Parts: sequence; structure tokens; C-alpha cells
Amino acid sequence: MSKRVLVLPGDNIGSEIVAEAVKVLEAINRQRDLAIQLNWGVLGGAALDTYGNPCPQETLDSARDADAILLGAVGGPQWDHYGRELRPESGLLRIRSELELFANLRPAIMYPQLAGASSLKPEVVAGLDILIVRELVGGIYFGEPRGIRTLDNGEREGYNTYKYSESEIRRIGKVAFEAAMVRDKRLCSVDKSNVLEATIVWKDVISEMASDYPEVELSHLYVDNAAMQLVRQPKQFDVLVTGNMFGDILSDTAAMLTGSIGMLPSASLDQYGGGMYEPCHGSAPDIAGQGIANPLATILSVAMMLRYSLGSPDAAVIIEHAVSRVLDRGLRTTDIYTPGTEQVSTIAMGDAVVAELQAAELSMNG
Repeated sequence: MSKRVLVLPGDNIGSEIVAEAVKVLEAINRQRDLAIQLNWGVLGGAALDTYGNPCPQETLDSARDADAILLGAVGGPQWDHYGRELRPESGLLRIRSELELFANLRPAIMYPQLAGASSLKPEVVAGLDILIVRELVGGIYFGEPRGIRTLDNGEREGYNTYKYSESEIRRIGKVAFEAAMVRDKRLCSVDKSNVLEATIVWKDVISEMASDYPEVELSHLYVDNAAMQLVRQPKQFDVLVTGNMFGDILSDTAAMLTGSIGMLPSASLDQYGGGMYEPCHGSAPDIAGQGIANPLATILSVAMMLRYSLGSPDAAVIIEHAVSRVLDRGLRTTDIYTPGTEQVSTIAMGDAVVAELQAAELSMNG
């Protein structure tokens, strides 16, 4: 039975990096006879330009029919003049909410070949393997009421609502505890319960859930301390679970530990295993069209898609090994380049991963 993948290139470098990821997906599809069918759609600024809506109904309908979604990145200054409801980012928030993609998995893995690219000392980041589990459809990004109002004195005031229900916390907590169970059985819950009532409930619920997972060592950190600890001693962590805003910030912090945010994939999952897969980075309008963007985060997102939504974990491992072998060869895009390595373009990096897939297939068949 075929598996349907909706491809949403997005904006700016989105189309460049997605093209390379699709190249890899098509290669592994042929090699492993995975029966994957690709459909294409628009989201973000591209959808706004075409439909006047950053998340048109046609895209939502195609997304609901798909087994998985591959997304590039959305947004850019060319759409900054639109109001919040029409900004490209609102399209991304809408598709996450409409599809109930509540569990965002963001691994931060230090490839040994890139230890020199990190801004931290190699001994601090060598062997790093962290999974950040971020709640994705609640918290302050979605809470109501929200808005901008004018006070009696004529001054403008912006306001947002930070809230989480017990059921929202339990479902993301379940994902995090189960992830910890198949890793090193350590889970750190990140909150700000010393000042935010919403995270008092968060901490209480996560603590209550710990009795269902006696093998998992649960700890708690305030978000400011967690940020400091990620930089000070990142390898103390295995799995971190936190809310939407804190997860957004901490995962970008973790990204830079690995040398570049261009190396970090992500998965946003619903309760049934369907999901949207995208790199952690943005649309990088400053380098769009230059052919220098790093496609590896998007390629690694394809591997996550094969593992979590398409039922092909073996194919995921093959892609991850191919990426590692490309790094072994010293090929680097600009963001991960260090003296002594070879700087290559976006397309060349994608071609190199495909070549490693083909070499692995020949080796297996030969």
C-alpha cells in the first residue's frame, strides 16, 4: 500500500533545501521499493502570494489526506507588512493546530566530524545526544485572549495568555516519558513554576506521571537555569520536555551546540503517528538564491519521517549513515565549514548524500 507525502517547500531557502531532501527521498524510495507518492502544495508566503491566505483550505485538505508532510521553512521580510493573521508564520501555526501536531521532537546530536564547528569546546559537546520534546499547539502561542489594545491614557499595550490544561500536559508528558524509556531513562521537565501559575500545573502533572514510569529518573529545572546548563554542561541531559515557547528557545540553543542549526531536523506528530517534518531553522532570506544553504537538516527530517510516520526505520538509518559518510569525506556547506574541509553548494551536498545511498546499495548487492 502506497504512502502519501505532501511536500510544502515554503519560502526563501525552503525550495532549495526541500529539493535536495526530495532527491534523497526519491532515491531511497527507489532503492527500498517504499511505494511513496509525492504531492505538492504551498504554505506560508508562497500561499499568501497565490491564494491570499498563508494556509489555504486546499493545503489543509491535502495535509489531512497525507501520511506525512515535508516542510521547508516559511516567512521572510517581504511579507512583514501584513497583519499578524496573514503573516506566513500564522499559516504554520494554523496547520499545526488544525492537524493537532502537538508533539515536537527536536534531536540535537553532535556528529563527531563537526565537533570543531561548535562554538563550545569539543570536550563539552563531543558525544552530545539530546532530545527536546516541545508541546506545539498550546501555551502562549495559542492562548486567548491576546491582542493589542489602547489604554485610556492612549498608550498601546500588547497582551498574551499563557495556559495549559492537565490533558494537554499529560499527552506531551506521555510522549516524553516514552521517549526516555527507549533512550537513557532520564527526563528533565523545564518550567518557570516559581512565577508562572500555568507551569505550576505543568510541574505537578509531570510529577504525578512519574509513578507510571518508575524506571525514568525525573528532574525539574526552571527555564533560565536550563538554558544556562545547556551551555555549561549539555551532556547532563537526555530528554527534555517543556512548553511551546520555552521549547522554541531551548531547541535553538541546543542547535548551536551541534555546530549549526542547519544540522537539526524535527518531527511534529499527532496522536496517531502522522506528522510534519521540517528543519529547525527558518527561511534564511539573507542567503536565499545563493545556493549555500545547508540541506542536511531537511534530509535528516526525511529520515525522521521514514522512522515515525512511514514505517521504514531501516531506510531512516540508511539516510543517517549516508549523511555521516558525507561528513567523513569533509564536505561542508558554509555554516559548518572549518579550515581543512571542502566547502560545497546546497545541490552538491544533496548529490553527495544520494551518491552515498547508491554506494551503500551497490555494496549490499555486490
